[in-house]
Amino acid sequence: MNSLSLVLLAGNPQQGGGGMVQLVMMGAIILVFWLFMIRPQAKKAKDQKKFIDNMQKGDRIVTIAGIHGTINKINEDGTLQLEVSPGSYLKIEKSSISMDWTLAIAKANA
Repeated sequence: MNSLSLVLLAGNPQQGGGGMVQLVMMGAIILVFWLFMIRPQAKKAKDQKKFIDNMQKGDRIVTIAGIHGTINKINEDGTLQLEVSPGSYLKIEKSSISMDWTLAIAKANA
């Protein structure tokens, strides 16, 4: 074997700082992951919580199951009474309200 094939097989022994490059690349991957995955999801969860906390009696909403109705009563136990048709009520969890669908319906009706 000649010296060129030994260098190719064993790597370049004169190259230094390879561990530092890997560390910087790992940090860059984590930063990109945080910027594009974790941060937007946290922002959306915060917006959803604010949306649910600001609901009032008489608001028209859509649940994640696709049920449309009007809030009749907000209970202290994290539920609300939803009027789906005149005189017909459902008790649902506040967390089951779809912010995206509710805003889309509100925009369409405005």
